[in-house]
Amino acid sequence: MRSTGRRDTVTAPGIPGAVHTDCGSGDSICIGVILGFPEDVARELQEWRASFGDPMAEVIPAHITLVTTTPTQDWEATIAHVREVARQQAPFTVTISGTGSFRPVSPVVFIRVEDGFGECVNLHEQLQTGPLERDLPFPYHPHVTIAHDVTPESLDEAEAALKDYSATFPVASMGLYEHDSNGIWQLREELEFGGDTGTQRTAERAAAGRQGPASN
Repeated sequence: MRSTGRRDTVTAPGIPGAVHTDCGSGDSICIGVILGFPEDVARELQEWRASFGDPMAEVIPAHITLVTTTPTQDWEATIAHVREVARQQAPFTVTISGTGSFRPVSPVVFIRVEDGFGECVNLHEQLQTGPLERDLPFPYHPHVTIAHDVTPESLDEAEAALKDYSATFPVASMGLYEHDSNGIWQLREELEFGGDTGTQRTAERAAAGRQGPASN
């Protein structure tokens, strides 16, 4: 079921969202798709996240999730699907600015996605079809998590400290990850937008060229 092109992998931090209960059951595998950030932006936001006492700051660089943990039973169909979505997507600009919160539903404070919001929603809607189609517990909302599961006081601090934060950067690719049997997210392929995705880049080349590893 799995292509030989997936042998070269790199370890990546966990992608946002709890692991789906179907992950690892039977023949299913779980994947996630994210937009990584430039190294300087990712590092700055990681330092902010650590300052709020979030223990995941050290293992989850800043990113925008396009597809949260989703089970699939057909790897070949899945990767063909994700490649085709990437091929049809042109590079775009993302601006993240100001803060918001999912409280009281979820103890999360995030930075808002402004420019690029529509592109993220469109990518999500295209990706979450075919072999990746499933019902989500909440509507999709592009965001950048900066504090999760910390004290209410720390959530308040995060929301106030970064309310004037802003960064703008180009996005030209998205990362396809698999949740492996050891519970680690592995980068399987970095897919360039508008490119020849029929020729698979190895994860090692992708990792060398990506602007910032990502996960939620």
